[in-house]
Amino acid sequence: MTPTGPSRSVDVLVTGAAGFIGYHLVTRLLKDGYKVAGVDNLNEYYDPTLKRARLSQIERHPRFEFGLLDIADKQATVSSFEQWRPKIVVNLAAQAGVRYSIENPEAYVHSNIVGFANILEMCRQYPVEHLLYASSSSVYGGNVKVPFEEIDSVDHPVSLYAATKRSNELMADCYSHLFSLPSTGLRFFTVYGPYGRPDMAYFGFSDKFFAHHPIRVFNNGDSTNDLMRDFTYVDDVVECIVRLLPLAPSGPRPHEVFNIGGSSPVKLNDFISTLEWALGRAWGSPVEFAKEFEYMKPGDVPTTFADTTRLEKKIGYIPNVTLREGLTLFAEWYIKHFQLKVKDRGQNAP
Repeated sequence: MTPTGPSRSVDVLVTGAAGFIGYHLVTRLLKDGYKVAGVDNLNEYYDPTLKRARLSQIERHPRFEFGLLDIADKQATVSSFEQWRPKIVVNLAAQAGVRYSIENPEAYVHSNIVGFANILEMCRQYPVEHLLYASSSSVYGGNVKVPFEEIDSVDHPVSLYAATKRSNELMADCYSHLFSLPSTGLRFFTVYGPYGRPDMAYFGFSDKFFAHHPIRVFNNGDSTNDLMRDFTYVDDVVECIVRLLPLAPSGPRPHEVFNIGGSSPVKLNDFISTLEWALGRAWGSPVEFAKEFEYMKPGDVPTTFADTTRLEKKIGYIPNVTLREGLTLFAEWYIKHFQLKVKDRGQNAP
């Protein structure tokens, strides 16, 4: 469903609007009074039922318009910009997942390279005040110096996914130089929360428990080997984006990149025990995962840790929801969304 009809300007165009972060961002923008357009191709990388459930929460809002399209489809993307003439674009549409990029590289080139090139061209041909786009902490690859700073070398990605995200940063920087396109890259660090992605560990672990299956823990087969991850609650991510919207870079090369992370890495074992506690509290019965320990997969990294100094200087805010608080909110949503009761274990699992 490509947008059709007379041209009408919107405040913000969000690509990937039915995705995890996209849905939460659109919800916040509508609450704040913005006129928003959203596009998404509702692909089947994970169950599109969840994407449609997110979309159902926002699609009837009077200040929201939706178009079913793939940003790699140039003509459809042209039509969307022609109709909506957005003032600001937030590009969150992408093929996600580190491990899947090894299995299906074409999907990443299609969405993350071709699709992003189309967005850049449209922002040039239909000038926007600001383009914000999703990058990833994955660009830091196997860097051993922590915390990760935006000035660190990111020249050696360890997955194709990371390579496409670094490519996006370079492409945006080039367009800012050639065409004075104000753009901001957002290096997200392990975003989690309600309506999250089922391929992420916290969601997948929950699914495994209620299906009465063990979880797979990728820590090199050693239960005492604690990997570290910097988790970021989705509402914190949205707050950062909203604050950055009006702060378009300026100057001869108007392009900036920010780490969007909690700057408080958590040991994998602590993360698992916190999720067990949160699910048990929401479910009304103790939760303990059965575990299988395996070696890390190609593309995985042992540690992520965001330095958010640059972000705090820019917007006066850094993510601050604790993992315990955030996983509690996720667990409460999960139990309610899938209508789980104690008797349901192994019977009505999602």
